[in-house]
Amino acid sequence: MNIDRSTAEVAPPEVILSARNIEKRFGAVQALKEVNFDIYRGQVTTLFGENGAGKSTLMKILSGVIAQTAGEIVLEGESVSFSSPSDAEALGITIIHQELSLAPNLNVRDNIFMGRELTKGRGSVDYKEEARQAELLMEELDEPIHPLTLVEDLRVGQQQIVEIARALSKNSRILIMDEPTSALSATEVETLFKVVQDLKNKGVSIVYISHHLEEALQITDHAVVLRDGVMTAYAPRSDIDLQWIVRHMVGESFDLGSPPTGYEQGSTALSIQNLYISDDKVAGRYVVEDLSLDVRAGEIVCIYGLMGAGRTELLECVAGRTRQSKGDILLNSTDVSHYNIAQRIERGLVLVPEDRQRDGLVPTLSVGRNLSLASIHAFTRKGLTSSSLEAEMINSAIDKVHIKTDGGEASIGSLSGGNQQKVVIGKMLATHPDVIILDEPSRGIDVGAKAEVFKLLSQGARRGLAVVFTTSEVSECLSIPHRVLVMSKGRISAEFKPGVTKDEIMAASGESVAA
Repeated sequence: MNIDRSTAEVAPPEVILSARNIEKRFGAVQALKEVNFDIYRGQVTTLFGENGAGKSTLMKILSGVIAQTAGEIVLEGESVSFSSPSDAEALGITIIHQELSLAPNLNVRDNIFMGRELTKGRGSVDYKEEARQAELLMEELDEPIHPLTLVEDLRVGQQQIVEIARALSKNSRILIMDEPTSALSATEVETLFKVVQDLKNKGVSIVYISHHLEEALQITDHAVVLRDGVMTAYAPRSDIDLQWIVRHMVGESFDLGSPPTGYEQGSTALSIQNLYISDDKVAGRYVVEDLSLDVRAGEIVCIYGLMGAGRTELLECVAGRTRQSKGDILLNSTDVSHYNIAQRIERGLVLVPEDRQRDGLVPTLSVGRNLSLASIHAFTRKGLTSSSLEAEMINSAIDKVHIKTDGGEASIGSLSGGNQQKVVIGKMLATHPDVIILDEPSRGIDVGAKAEVFKLLSQGARRGLAVVFTTSEVSECLSIPHRVLVMSKGRISAEFKPGVTKDEIMAASGESVAA
């Protein structure tokens, strides 16, 4: 079914889809139990819940990826069933998955129309029309990405926007968004929300999943809360607030903490001096320019900024993944500017990367082997690995960072996003670093896991660990950091102490502050 979003008539609020007594079992495990809720035409229904609550299972059922064990899906008054995602798409239901599913070696145009190529004449692909429509979609999303740009040349946030464009190109009347803003800056989120509002005005219904609770509340019309496969609450926006959501999600309230106190910070652990990083796409341009920063042992520093500000490039350079053009990087007064990644890890400098799936984990290895990779030298003698020492290290790491797993032999893919992130952090902490830098450490994890990650960082700081992390969530800037730095156009544009406000941070980054 092909729905023209530009001409769809907006009807009064009415139920377009009903989930009735939906249940799903995987063997003896019941993932969903008697879930009931309605999706209204032209409104946003948000699913809240921790990882493992059943949100993704429910969305897979609604989008035709899997079938329910029991229950019924009613679409515009008629009972429907799906045997594949194409069945759901034929009825106007499209899903944007949390993990990116783009082909990195193809351009933006080809990714958007993959499997649905536009043809002309004798069936040849109409690349010109595809490029025209791709460009229009980018304009609609307020993102100037050229249709012929290779996806592998885009940042993660830009790739997410291409995912959204691909879903919008299918002219859906029900659009399921699973963590669509996980890699977006605050300004990009604002752009996305404008698109969502536009789609609502044209009668498109949105099913939205997000771990960013405050952010999701901005666009929610109805909230569904799941816990352990059971729907614990369902209410209109007028009846809910942040604490209501958290209470029904986890049965208690969470906060991300405050800057750890009660100890003296040590001497400078990391010193970045007059750093320049060249832009590999534009000759003569720098993505980081004349940046200097000192971080003391026991200090937590947060770096906030828009996408393109240079945060990721800075952290990757400090970790040794890329080289600076000019400037020095000192670790405990030793110049490590020309050290490779392994040498910097050995010296006590480690990175938790932005994309844990691509850069932080080996999907074919177990939980234990992922944990031990960075410190394998510690239990290897003359080329032989001590299994007992490795097992001791793995069990210790699982316990210290509170990874919920059946054990070190479990598949890394069996863990929730939050526990996978804790594996990456645990792997780096097992090297006993002096400095840990983390690029968007809370990306795609739920509120409980986020609180646990921030608690780990606070505990590390109390032990003398220097912590630097980036974030695109202002609320995280207001939690555990001793200092908040704002980056803009490759430079530090502002520095704040605890007590800074959201508006001050956003203004310093160049973002507009909503009235």
